[in-house]
Amino acid sequence: MAITYDVAVVPLIDPALLAVLAVVVLAAATLAVVLFVRARRVRELQTRRRPSLPAPAPAPDAGVEAPTLPTAEPAAPAAPAPAPAPTTERPEAAGTRMARLRRRLAGSANPFAKALAGLLSSDRLDADTWDDFEATLIGADLGVGPTTELVTTLRRELAIDGVADAGKAREVLRTELVRLADPTLDRALNATGADGLPAVVLVVGVNGTGKTTTVGKLARLLVAEGKTVLLGAADTFRAAAADQLTTWGDRVGVRTVRGPEGGDPASVAFDAVTQGVAEGVDVVLVDTAGRLHNKANLMDELGKIRRVIEKKAPVTECLLLLDATTGQNGLVQARVFDEVTDLTGIVLSKLDGSAKGGIVVQVQRELGVPVKFVGLGEGVDDLAPFTAEGFVAGLLGE
Repeated sequence: MAITYDVAVVPLIDPALLAVLAVVVLAAATLAVVLFVRARRVRELQTRRRPSLPAPAPAPDAGVEAPTLPTAEPAAPAAPAPAPAPTTERPEAAGTRMARLRRRLAGSANPFAKALAGLLSSDRLDADTWDDFEATLIGADLGVGPTTELVTTLRRELAIDGVADAGKAREVLRTELVRLADPTLDRALNATGADGLPAVVLVVGVNGTGKTTTVGKLARLLVAEGKTVLLGAADTFRAAAADQLTTWGDRVGVRTVRGPEGGDPASVAFDAVTQGVAEGVDVVLVDTAGRLHNKANLMDELGKIRRVIEKKAPVTECLLLLDATTGQNGLVQARVFDEVTDLTGIVLSKLDGSAKGGIVVQVQRELGVPVKFVGLGEGVDDLAPFTAEGFVAGLLGE
């Protein structure tokens, strides 16, 4: 007899669970794909940002000598840029200076022009008119003697022709003033030394007359004439005097010999002339310290400077710088300096329309020393050779 069994088939995995597992597996796979793609993009971005390095050179085979590549030599340091060459100025020629300075002199009121205007504007020339005219000339430092001569000549000439002829009166005054200024004097600067030595020009004067500035202007004038010049800064007592003179020289390419501040001025002057001889320059200009003419020890020192210089070369010019505004006191100064240094010429500074220019006549007459240069302003080329005719034309406003 056969026995039969009813067996129920039970599924091993629940279909619902199987669906959940399928969803989980699919999600995990999707996440893995996303992470992989993202990681790959990150690597690509990093690769782009990182600079590419050159591939290492392959190692040479054994026994084969690697080629030697030329090595670049280190670059030499760049040479410093050359300093710009100092520029030198071209001074104004002497020939054009007097006309310009004469115009400046005539442009301001001056005692001579005022005196002439007052004389010609008078209705009649009585004693009072002549007295006023004479007082004006004396006030302009023409001096008593020259004024008396001038007034006597004018009275004689105008008494004959009459004051109605203003042109005649002016011509008489011009002629007499030129005569008093003495055009026969030798006003040329001795800028030629003897026996191959340089000319030596010593400039002296009292304090505050502007000697250093005048020496600088005189150097410019000589350079304009084609002379070679060397400056000697023998003013060792005034602070920055040597610096000031050096600046003037540098502007026209002229060298300055200087010593220590407070040093022996005679030693500096001697060194300057010694170097001038060695270099074969045409002119050595020596600036000296200002000194009062009534100080015996300072004047003795000035005499020493000249004696020391002449051990090396003769002093061809000794110029006294006078301030035209000092009047008769300038004449006293000139006498003392002439006794000590044997003056050869006068440089009259600050000669403008308000200055008492009559001192020119007085100094020349008293000392027999000519005025050789005049200065009218602060400009670098406001120094000109003096001429009697040009001076008088300026005084008369012509």
